[in-house]
Amino acid sequence: MPFHAELILKGGTVVNHDGVGQRDIAVSGGRIVAIGSFGKGQGGETIDCTGLHILPGVIDSQVHLREPGAEHKEDLETGGRAAVMGGVTGVFEMPNTSPLTTSAEALADKVARATNRMYCDFAFYMGGTRENAHQLGELELLPGCAGIKVFMGSSTGSLLVDDDKGVARVLANIRRRAAFHSEDEDRLNARKDLRIEGDPSSHYVWRDAEAARLCTERLVRLAREAHKRIHVLHVSTADEFPILAAARDVATVEVTPNHLVFTSEDYARLGNLLQMNPPMREPHHKEGIWAALKSGLVDVLGSDHAPHTLEEKAKPYPASPSGMPGVQTLVPVMLDCVNRGLLTIERFVDLTSHGPNRIFGLAGKGRIAEGYDADFTIVDMKVKRTITNAWIESRCKWTPHDGRHVTGWPVGTVIRGRRVMWNDEIIGTAHGQPIRFVEAL
Repeated sequence: MPFHAELILKGGTVVNHDGVGQRDIAVSGGRIVAIGSFGKGQGGETIDCTGLHILPGVIDSQVHLREPGAEHKEDLETGGRAAVMGGVTGVFEMPNTSPLTTSAEALADKVARATNRMYCDFAFYMGGTRENAHQLGELELLPGCAGIKVFMGSSTGSLLVDDDKGVARVLANIRRRAAFHSEDEDRLNARKDLRIEGDPSSHYVWRDAEAARLCTERLVRLAREAHKRIHVLHVSTADEFPILAAARDVATVEVTPNHLVFTSEDYARLGNLLQMNPPMREPHHKEGIWAALKSGLVDVLGSDHAPHTLEEKAKPYPASPSGMPGVQTLVPVMLDCVNRGLLTIERFVDLTSHGPNRIFGLAGKGRIAEGYDADFTIVDMKVKRTITNAWIESRCKWTPHDGRHVTGWPVGTVIRGRRVMWNDEIIGTAHGQPIRFVEAL
């Protein structure tokens, strides 16, 4: 029987669980139907991928897209454009918007806003609070929900759950893996006087490594007592990794590209633009993060994309807000690390596709395999480019990586068989849909 597909990706080097090699991928109905070698006449459309690497669609499992409530910084449409321009096919968005995402109604509103308006696929975290803890077991199963997110360090309004009793109550009511911002609020409050007016380099002195270590130690203990699974976000200290290595039964680990390429020494050059929570730290912490990544302890990369306007960032520290854009730069920054020999292309795929699939139980995403969604990040590993503010699609229109020279670049983004970005051009109209999760089907 003659084989015919709607789309064939031809001649690319495919990177997946089967290794790295030149193969064609056939797509029909938005899904992968075959991997092998196919003739040009076997596809309704053919994308020539000669000389390019085809990766499973990159999933950024930590972004802040600011809608509703702060659309002057970012909204779902501009954030989705930034994602696909950077080769990202799916994002998990955080709940500290205004209003907070802490109810079924707020989640449904976000899903409705994003559907067919975001260029990438999406899911939204439900904020875990003392007030909604008793409902979390039902809320985490709603369509479009990535799971529960808890802030144990300073955040917005009632999303702060800083006491053991409150965290234990959240954990007692969930079934899925919950994500945590792990900084000890009592220590942060006690050290606020260490902030120096106008000196953003005092940010990491105030929010020190011990604040992170203490909180992660508490969090692991609480997870063990509750027999529940946790995901520790943006781990930034060398001190936390021994704790997390001893807790592989309950804990998974995220790090950010920012903490892999910046240190406290970069405050002198970037000032407030480098300010985020948890902060950039002394170089030995960066070395510790790389060691944990190379040892296999790190499970995923998340950008912690958190845009603010340049006007907001220009306020004198500590009035300046924490956070920076990152979803669009995740792929080129990390591909450059691959080309510099800091990790393999297979490990990059594990951190950005297979890892999210494994940890969050994605339904039909995160692998290049028959039956999975035809989501691909297509990259040129040889091209040399410079990241610039002019390239940024985020409404904030800046990046801390402005001027960074990289080798390796996202040249194509394909989502459910639809080409949405090619050669720095966003194509067609938005068709973003909610990501599905096995535990919530």
